[in-house]
Amino acid sequence: MASTLIDAIGVPQIPITAPARIVSLVPSITELLFALGLGDQVVGRTHYCVHPQPAIAAIPSVGGTKKIKHSRLRALQPTHVILNIDENPRALAEQLAEVVPHLIVTHPLTPEDNVPLYRLLGGIFRREAEAEALAAEFTRALAALRQATWPPRRVLYLIWRKPWMGISRDTYIARTLALVGWETLPADAEARYPELEMNRTLLNAADLILFSSEPYRFQPDDLDAFARDYDCPPEKLRLIDGEMTSWYGNRAIQGLDYLARFAGSEFSDVRRTPSDSHSLCVSSAQPRSRY
Repeated sequence: MASTLIDAIGVPQIPITAPARIVSLVPSITELLFALGLGDQVVGRTHYCVHPQPAIAAIPSVGGTKKIKHSRLRALQPTHVILNIDENPRALAEQLAEVVPHLIVTHPLTPEDNVPLYRLLGGIFRREAEAEALAAEFTRALAALRQATWPPRRVLYLIWRKPWMGISRDTYIARTLALVGWETLPADAEARYPELEMNRTLLNAADLILFSSEPYRFQPDDLDAFARDYDCPPEKLRLIDGEMTSWYGNRAIQGLDYLARFAGSEFSDVRRTPSDSHSLCVSSAQPRSRY
């Protein structure tokens, strides 16, 4: 397995020969480390690393995913820091490379990338059996999802407001939603996380408008305001659990089941039930304020 331990930027990784001291700057991977049985080797995290509870509360935070307290991280004397291309700035990685013996860079772009991610970390930290168990569980969940026939839908997936931001099809989230036949809008976004103009063409093209719980935590009031500000039928608007659609690692296994239930159910809350008709959203008003 050692010859296959290459991270997302092509750096060969060496399996440990003694217990590691790991700082994870990627929330989903922090949770994955615990699932691999490495909780006792995790010495630092970000304040966005909130799983698993209650164990995570005992791990010191070094800051956020973009900015950290370097003195705090150095005091933890990590042997390994785990990063992600989307989550953590390159400048931060370059700074850490000067003081940390081993950086591990990750970048899952498809749901299928979870299996090599399990094996990469399992191989580096000598948890091969645990990694294979997760890989088998993920593979079964993915196969079950693919056995179903999903009617195609066009969805607008929102991650931020003021400005409105969505996702391109070149993202892990979009490729996860594609497993249930959902194509994300806009179709031709150049940026991976584009700023969006809520015009009539975009809103009318969407069968569903999904408001994620992260990074911006949309609430029911946000949907009410959106329906009012853009004269958009409330039945097209849904809250969706962003952890289940955007977190890779072991949570992706739960995410596949969540997505199947989310896409397949009719929802008991009529206000949040998608309409089979192409209801029109008319952008008759702009949001009242901006950050």
